[in-house]
This record gives sequence, structure tokens and C-alpha cells, in this order.
Amino acid sequence: MEQINEMAENLKLLGDKTRLTMMALLKDRALCVCDIVELLETSQPNASQHLRKLKAAGLVNETRKGQWIYYSLNVEDKPYIQAIMGYLPSLKEKIDQIKNDCD
Repeated sequence: MEQINEMAENLKLLGDKTRLTMMALLKDRALCVCDIVELLETSQPNASQHLRKLKAAGLVNETRKGQWIYYSLNVEDKPYIQAIMGYLPSLKEKIDQIKNDCD
């Protein structure tokens, strides 16, 4: 039952368009919060709130590089999330267009 509860919670989290888009963005590479803010055209506090929820669920990792925090996927141990990720469209072209002001 615990595994079903965890799956239900994670799937509920991904039921949010913003969080699902964040996961799609992170499919290609780790991104800084400022990159995610630019790509989603949202505020930094809003992006951070969604990322906090994804991190709390263990779906993303965060790594500090200087003053910036980079987020990456953490779904190796969640095959059902990997399956969903396989259906998400690639946003690589959109990612390649960002200015990378963070670096």
C-alpha cells in the first residue's frame, strides 16, 4: 500500500501543468532556477515553490554551483515516472534558445 500511496502522490504532483513542464525541461539537462523562470515565463518564487514540491517528493535533485541552484531529474528508481517522461515532448529547442544569464 505504501508504494501505491507514493505513486499516487507523485502522479498528483505531475498532474500540475507547471510541474509536468518542469520535468519535461529537466529531461534534457540540469537547469538553474533562473533558466526555468525564463522558460516558463513565471516568477522566481512561483518556480521555486513548484521545484520545492518536486524535490520533497524525490523527483528532482538540487546541486549548488556558486550562487545558483541547479535542478536535475531523480527518477532512476521510479520506472512509472520514467514511462511518463518517455511520452513528454522534448523541449530541447526551447532550452537551447535561453540566454543562460545564470552562468
